[in-house]
Amino acid sequence: MSEQHAEREQRVTPVELFFDLVFVFGFTQVTTVLSDDPTWGGVGHGLLILAALWWAWAAYAWLTNTVDPEVGAVWGAMLVAMAAMFVAALAVPDSFGSHGVVFGVAFLIVNVMYLILYALAARGDRDLLAAVLRSAPAALSGAGLIVAAGFVEGWLRPTLWLAALVVGLFGPLLGGTSGWRVQPAHFVERHGLIVIIAVGESLIAISLGARGAGLGIGVIVAAVLGLAVATSFWLAYFDFFSIRGQQILSDQSGAQRTALARDVYTYLHLPMVAGIVLFAFAMKTTLAQVGDELATIPALGLCGGPALYLFAYVAIRLRVARTLGGGRLVAAVACALLLPVAIVVPALVALALVAAVWVGLHAYEIIWWREARARIRALRVPASAS
Repeated sequence: MSEQHAEREQRVTPVELFFDLVFVFGFTQVTTVLSDDPTWGGVGHGLLILAALWWAWAAYAWLTNTVDPEVGAVWGAMLVAMAAMFVAALAVPDSFGSHGVVFGVAFLIVNVMYLILYALAARGDRDLLAAVLRSAPAALSGAGLIVAAGFVEGWLRPTLWLAALVVGLFGPLLGGTSGWRVQPAHFVERHGLIVIIAVGESLIAISLGARGAGLGIGVIVAAVLGLAVATSFWLAYFDFFSIRGQQILSDQSGAQRTALARDVYTYLHLPMVAGIVLFAFAMKTTLAQVGDELATIPALGLCGGPALYLFAYVAIRLRVARTLGGGRLVAAVACALLLPVAIVVPALVALALVAAVWVGLHAYEIIWWREARARIRALRVPASAS
């Protein structure tokens, strides 16, 4: 690896961090969609929108892992893409209504800019250029379907969205990994930062819910419990997973590294982020009615969000080690099983039960896996490793 690439892996650039601020807004808008329409349809719309936002973010994560975003032309093009993504985020609350076309056109611009930048960066690399050209039909077709969805009504609109995500987000699987490359340290850091952004959005949701409900004793207790769960999201990721993930990627090379990065980060980080966003939505409702029973959809977010987040780790372990593990699988099942309880007890009690599952999981991992955690931390990969 060249010295320039080794240095690029040591940090995420300021322009990438600035680009990610748009997605903070986008995630917040998805929470708004869920809050405004707490029905099965609203959950479906919210998750489709979130998957589209993730599709766009993941594409640029791969791009900036290859291209230095602080180079003048790339920097300018990323600002154009960021402006388009900001417009798309503005349209999110009504993207299944009157602003569907606005969202679709802005999203198409984001995808076109990504492909142009990648193609320009790959001009001197035949293999990478071939990989970009293989992915272009899926990206453009998927974005085009979202534009088309803005012109139709009823059941056809979510159907086109779903088709767009299948084509755009999963279509590249058909093209294989030939030509793509990954710089582990930068790639891992990039995804760690988006997880922090999602957790931060949950804190914003807690603060907004508390402000709307008034700071009574019940609300304060619920806010602290919500903070405990948000901290648990963070701890489950950064205690050792982020370190181990970089080690595993660095131990691989070529097509195996690329496939692992795609599966573990591009695909299996999506349910992590979705779980955090669902929990953030549920917290707004929980804080508004701490003494009342939750309706089914907010209860689903409260229990199902953490369950989905933890099941993502189970899937990652299955992908990497071909085993299911124990602690996180048990905790994920426990959170899922709390759903029927959460709709018959006060919201504060349901939240306390979810927090208790997290505390139990952390206690188990800190005690049972203390030696393994110590070894992983001692073998921390240098930032310049590849």
